[in-house]
Amino acid sequence: MALPHATTTPPGAREPTAQPPPGAAGRTRRKVGVHAPWWFVVPAIAVYVFIVVVPSANGALFSFTDWNGLRPDWSLVGLDNYAAVFADRTARDALANTLILAAAATVTQNVVGLLLALGVNSMVKSRYLLRVIFFAPVVLTPLVAGYVWSFLLSPNGAVNDALRAVGLGSLAHDWLGDPDTALYAIVAEIVWQFAGYSMVIYLAGLQAIPREVLEAATIDGAGAWSKFRRVVLPLLNGAVVINVMLCLIGGLKQFDQVMAMTGGGPGTATETISTAIYKSAFSLGDFPFSIALAVVMTVVIAVLAAVQFRLTQRKTS
Repeated sequence: MALPHATTTPPGAREPTAQPPPGAAGRTRRKVGVHAPWWFVVPAIAVYVFIVVVPSANGALFSFTDWNGLRPDWSLVGLDNYAAVFADRTARDALANTLILAAAATVTQNVVGLLLALGVNSMVKSRYLLRVIFFAPVVLTPLVAGYVWSFLLSPNGAVNDALRAVGLGSLAHDWLGDPDTALYAIVAEIVWQFAGYSMVIYLAGLQAIPREVLEAATIDGAGAWSKFRRVVLPLLNGAVVINVMLCLIGGLKQFDQVMAMTGGGPGTATETISTAIYKSAFSLGDFPFSIALAVVMTVVIAVLAAVQFRLTQRKTS
């Protein structure tokens, strides 16, 4: 005898599933996708706006004025300061030097950093000591490292003394006093100091590559170069994007090493946008010109960084 209120299921039909109570689905979705309240980031955003955005916007405003940095009164002059920037030969030389320095340092530092990472990622016994040695220059203050290199590269410095000691005195040179070599001497110092930083990033990328992938490539008959080009390098795209971005931005705003090693000389051979801004503001007192030059530098950095990021991201995807 059937129980009261019992229901029978026809043969072949599915058993009815229990329906959740009203509102339970919404509660489940909210629990699965829990997010912190947006107002948690308000203090950080407020500090950033107060410290970075407001002063930057205020400075950009003064680039359209004739303010001398002292008096409270000023008047708008439109784009006169920007016209003066692009008409000034020193500013144009500084822009060209900055682009050359950033490109040379970015390429060289990434190549050297990748080679160092490949070396210390091997199973040599001294790999941990080598990692410390190669990374050690990174912890130095750039200004101190620049002064050290200025002594090493002076006409009677250690580099020229070493060349003379091994019978290569004809190669001894005033590396920082020659307009043809001064900029590349600064590039060499930058690479020496920060190649270890790139090495660490590449090393992290190398250690994240599954060993099974490399073993499979070896079994398929891939040589060392083929394995690196077709397997390792594509899997390092993330590290390449980060390293190139950091090197490019650091090279475009280079200041410390240039001031320590050459001061922008000889002439304007090593003048960068950052050193030109400093000299225009604090040596010549032309604050509107220096602010306009700073805005130009900001735009150049933003555009080049965005282009580089898009290109590398497209290659990664």
